[in-house]
Amino acid sequence: MALLAALPVVAPDSTQQAVGYPSLFLLVLIGALMPVVPTGALVSSAAVVAFHRTAPFSMVLLLVTASLAAFLGDVALYWLGRRGMKSRNGSRWLEAIRRRAPEDRLEQARRKLTDHGVAVLVLSRLMPAGRLPVMLACLLAKWPMRRFVRGNLPACVAWAATYQLIGVLGGSLFREPWAGVLAAIVLTVLISTAPGLWRRVRGTAAG
Repeated sequence: MALLAALPVVAPDSTQQAVGYPSLFLLVLIGALMPVVPTGALVSSAAVVAFHRTAPFSMVLLLVTASLAAFLGDVALYWLGRRGMKSRNGSRWLEAIRRRAPEDRLEQARRKLTDHGVAVLVLSRLMPAGRLPVMLACLLAKWPMRRFVRGNLPACVAWAATYQLIGVLGGSLFREPWAGVLAAIVLTVLISTAPGLWRRVRGTAAG
């Protein structure tokens, strides 16, 4: 990922626009459908590069690219999940969502969804490992696609802006873009793993 993010550092502006943003869009889209791509770190790394380039509108283009890719990926996954809910045999996509939504997190998501509605979608995108439990809760609550889309659009924009800000912070700490990319990746990894580590520590202490 760092190599992909570092490509625009040495490439001309035209090459970055032709390769960098479409690559970012594709990877974030895949990461939304199959949560194996560290999309947060990818957006932060790209933000470091855009910060050091100081090109007009690069930050805006990055925000639009990341937000749109995340939004389309989420909508596609939700649509596939709805098809699985209606199918007698389910679907591999619905099963994949269920596997990544532990029962305790799902129950918590269902309660919050009942109490706060669409606002929970925005928070779920900002919380590590919070997106899929809330998405599954929406599926189980039989939310129509229109309602999910209405809540998910600001959620994706907030997510992209947050990780873009992390990248800007990392880029502002170092003069060299590669050092800023590394700092951004470390920050995003810490943010994504800290809640899980804290829960394990609490569980161990309670046990």
